[in-house]
Amino acid sequence: MPSVSVRPSRTGTFIFVLATALAAHHAHAQSYPAKPVRIVVGFVPGGGSDFIARLVSQKITEPLGRSVLIDNRPGAGGVIATEYVARQPADGYTLLLTSAGPNGIAPAMTAKIAYDPLRDFDAITQVVNMPFMMAVHPSLPVKNVKELITLARTRPGQLNFGSAGHGSTNLLVGEILKMSAKIQLTHVPYKGVAAAMTDAISGQIQLMSGDLVTIWPQARNGKLRALAVTSAKRSSLTPEIPTIAETGVPGFDTSGWFGLVAPTGTPRAVIERLHTEIVKGITAADARERLSAIGGDVVASSSADFATFMRADHVKWAKVVAAVGLRDNP
Repeated sequence: MPSVSVRPSRTGTFIFVLATALAAHHAHAQSYPAKPVRIVVGFVPGGGSDFIARLVSQKITEPLGRSVLIDNRPGAGGVIATEYVARQPADGYTLLLTSAGPNGIAPAMTAKIAYDPLRDFDAITQVVNMPFMMAVHPSLPVKNVKELITLARTRPGQLNFGSAGHGSTNLLVGEILKMSAKIQLTHVPYKGVAAAMTDAISGQIQLMSGDLVTIWPQARNGKLRALAVTSAKRSSLTPEIPTIAETGVPGFDTSGWFGLVAPTGTPRAVIERLHTEIVKGITAADARERLSAIGGDVVASSSADFATFMRADHVKWAKVVAAVGLRDNP
């Protein structure tokens, strides 16, 4: 009897490929993680970003069954850390706590960065939204933003404001204030909010903005004077502190956010595992309470929603940077 050659049907081939892919997906989910995971933070220890990263680390260490380490790589408003993570293997072992600075502001300000914030990272989840707080050294004779604006107009360029570095959100807070109020302030960049705060407390700079976990304790103990929060509404953490919009610049609204991403190409099963554990951790009652204590509103978005949010935030800051005129010359 002659031999008969049987070719697999297209349907059979598709089923085989799908089964293979599902098996690989399952294998990734089962084997990950096989070693410690790192969360890279682009700012020095002690600020809000570091607090958030350490909270996430604490919440996911046990369910992942491996240590989750914090790797602080400060500089350039988060750009140094972002460039570093973009070059790491897409295996789920190096994550980045990102924010508006390296995602939207820095790329809008200069073309001289070695990453694309949208193409080089896969979204995991947005952790929180949070306002900033503007504060001054107590020796400065102002009690609100309106008085600050009046003083700045009598002393053009003589008041210094600190930021977490080129491309940071609190740099834009100062620049938007300058543009909106038509005043001259001198920018002094630092390698993080905590470093700027040290000089603000000592009187080396007169003005700064930063996350509430950094600024508010120093304002309560009298080392700084809180003037306003930068969001459209007052913070539930500090309801007695007005907004900038209430006290000098109508319509002012600039809030920060933090979220987790991984290098592009990270296996989908790994992204899903991380998303599941992070969201479960940050939505627990104790985590919500701890994040609320620093002025953070938990978001816990889906990976797809976070990717959409980051694209919109990227466009938003490009428009702001262009309006303020901070784009570097090519």
